[in-house]
Amino acid sequence: MLAARARFQLVFFFALLSACDFHGGGRPPGYLALAIEAAPGSLDPRYATDANSVRISRLLFSSLTRPSENSLFELELAERYERRDARTHWFRLRRGVRFHDGRPLTAADVKYTYDFILDRKNQSPFRAALGMLQAVEIRQPDEVVFRLASPHAGFLAETSLGIVPAGTPAAAGGALRTLVGSGPFSLESFLPGDRIRLRSNPAYWRGRPRLSGIEVRIIPDTVTRVLEFKKGNIDFLQNDLEPEMLPWLRARTGAQILVTPGTTFQYIGINCEHPVLRRLEVRQALAIAIDHATIIKRLLKDLAVPATGLLSPTHWAYEPSVKRWPYDPEAAKRLLDQAGFTDPDGAGPLPRFKLSYKTTTLDLRLRMAEVLKEQLAQVGVELEVRSLEWATFYSDVRKGNFHLYSLAWVGITDPDIYFNLFHSASVPPDGDNRGRYRNREIDALLDKARATLDSEKRKLLYREVQQRLALELPVIPLWWQKNVVVMQPHVRGFFPQPDGDLRALEGAYLAGSLAP
Repeated sequence: MLAARARFQLVFFFALLSACDFHGGGRPPGYLALAIEAAPGSLDPRYATDANSVRISRLLFSSLTRPSENSLFELELAERYERRDARTHWFRLRRGVRFHDGRPLTAADVKYTYDFILDRKNQSPFRAALGMLQAVEIRQPDEVVFRLASPHAGFLAETSLGIVPAGTPAAAGGALRTLVGSGPFSLESFLPGDRIRLRSNPAYWRGRPRLSGIEVRIIPDTVTRVLEFKKGNIDFLQNDLEPEMLPWLRARTGAQILVTPGTTFQYIGINCEHPVLRRLEVRQALAIAIDHATIIKRLLKDLAVPATGLLSPTHWAYEPSVKRWPYDPEAAKRLLDQAGFTDPDGAGPLPRFKLSYKTTTLDLRLRMAEVLKEQLAQVGVELEVRSLEWATFYSDVRKGNFHLYSLAWVGITDPDIYFNLFHSASVPPDGDNRGRYRNREIDALLDKARATLDSEKRKLLYREVQQRLALELPVIPLWWQKNVVVMQPHVRGFFPQPDGDLRALEGAYLAGSLAP
């Protein structure tokens, strides 16, 4: 770990000396420049699953409801909502809402969006989550009814999908020019791998944003992002920072730096069909062979909190009394012995078995991989680190082409997310059960929790889900990330959200610039 830190400092030092220019080009007056480390996979809300895709997509598209800070939901495009019975959900739409191209948003657009997702040939990753949806009916141009095949207590979570105009085809290959939403910003231009420019929507139903627009610059190198911020070419960074850079920014810039609690869940994904990793003792051994506390302290500089599972302590369904796996390499060795993977040469160099670990090419992710490799070697597990560009890495994860990987899950709202992540019916492309975890007892609990409308009874069911998953370890919990926002002094009106959402930019402005 010390060698990795020294290497990082050396790279940063020479980058500062060279001060290589990022050819960002000028941006229009009143536009906020925001930098991200990886290009979004797709801004189409019917396909957006990675963090950058979801966050930017929400600037372009409005939805019937939107998550609130307390993991509940508030009305957005819907003016009124009623659960008429256990299987019938009625919405009245706000009148006067228009898409960016001027078309009025009606119940027909809502129906089209959900019918598109339900059509298997479109391969939307949200299809499994909507498996209970039997029909979407138009009552009036401003009234829509969702009819479910069975009761679904967490259905409101599925109404936070962005609405597209009727007839909108899939944005194949991430093509953005076909995407039209009704959100606070519209798509102005897109240069693949370089930037996305969003224009303020003058007809936005909440009122035109105070920013003239947003320029999202894709800068994979973390040092370059920070240098561009120092030179004033970037106004806003959120979480895409090396922890070591915060003291440097505090000392050398006038940046506003906000560190707030977060709900983003970092985990190690596991291929549960792998002949070694499908053994429970192996997954448990890996969990206690990882020194979470040391990684958080030394690598993350305490910008995270050790996680026990998907739901953070601020969530209404969070269960604290679950099995925890404190660092214990000797116990890990005993578990591996019990699983039949004895050390062939004791303290010698030969491993019990080998696994690959996929990650991105980002420096912090590579250093984290090096630490994991070192710690697992102490218990006789050889880790082959494979670093890939983001698009290739994420494609492999979705296809199940991995042994181990690490990602963060953002935007956690209703606990029904467990269905999407761990139910047997949610294997891609029908959901996000990327590790192909299958457990009939977990399936039964998740099915029952979906059909239970009483919130206290639901909470008890999800309590059992969390307790069982903490033992089963289909993924290894690592930490809940704190949110770190770095802004230029002239950026005003932005308030960080626990899940890192960017929708608060609709109320932000640049001091000294003229409002549109």
